[in-house]
Amino acid sequence: MRVTRDMAAMIQRAEILTEALPYIRAFQGKTLVIKYGGAAMERADLKESFALDVILLRYVGINPVIVHGGGPQIGTLMKRLGKEPRFVGGMRVTDEETMEIVEMVLVGKINQEIVGLINHHGGKAVGLSGKDGNLIRARRLAHRTREGDTVDIGLVGEVEQVNPQAIRLLEENGFIPVIAPVGVGAAGETYNINADLVAGDLAAALVAEKLIHLTDVQGIQGEDGAFLSTLTRKDAERLIRAGVIGGGMLPKVDSSLTALEGGTAKCHIIDGRIPHAILLEIFTKEGIGTEIVL
Repeated sequence: MRVTRDMAAMIQRAEILTEALPYIRAFQGKTLVIKYGGAAMERADLKESFALDVILLRYVGINPVIVHGGGPQIGTLMKRLGKEPRFVGGMRVTDEETMEIVEMVLVGKINQEIVGLINHHGGKAVGLSGKDGNLIRARRLAHRTREGDTVDIGLVGEVEQVNPQAIRLLEENGFIPVIAPVGVGAAGETYNINADLVAGDLAAALVAEKLIHLTDVQGIQGEDGAFLSTLTRKDAERLIRAGVIGGGMLPKVDSSLTALEGGTAKCHIIDGRIPHAILLEIFTKEGIGTEIVL
């Protein structure tokens, strides 16, 4: 009886592997951009499952590129250093001192922690900021309030150009790029950029097969509050106008539309609180989140 139960479980595992086979074949050699954030970046068990997921993708011939955020960690260090974070319309006001803290947290701490975790579990990861190899050229963001006024929020930038040669070089040599969302301006100044938007511009520049956003919700909801498994650009724009898509979800959807317009085949917004969420989205027929398509 024990052998029968064990055999049934083993057969089920084998069936899961065979279900993944056509997806492995379809995505082999393709680039997937993954925006890493939320609980998946904070809980130890989810950090480990994330690292194992991206290593597995690389081992089966898929090229994961990771873009990470770090807003909560920036805020924590600012307060520890006696500097109170200020926001305008959800955007962090970033003076030169704050920019130093942002770079310290994103590039010096979080980026290296992610790289170290992947390498510890047998992968080959390399950390980059947008300043490395002129990867992300940026300009100052002209922030407008709902009333239409322009507000100076400091060294907050938007992507002007992505130069993906460094990423391509790493991919060709079997490495997993891990990118901190910091850009460089024409005069060499450093800019803090929304990580969701960086991921969209990067996916477009790489013509990635997929852009995947890890969040702390199941996906996108419609006007009636029901979960939407698929969303077209037209429907997304309608939900934005209606105010149904807003807050932290808005830059993720904007990022996805940018990627799609740049040639990315599909974008996904998935619940990173689920262990191995990336594998469940990519290698199963049903998926687990909202896919956004043109």
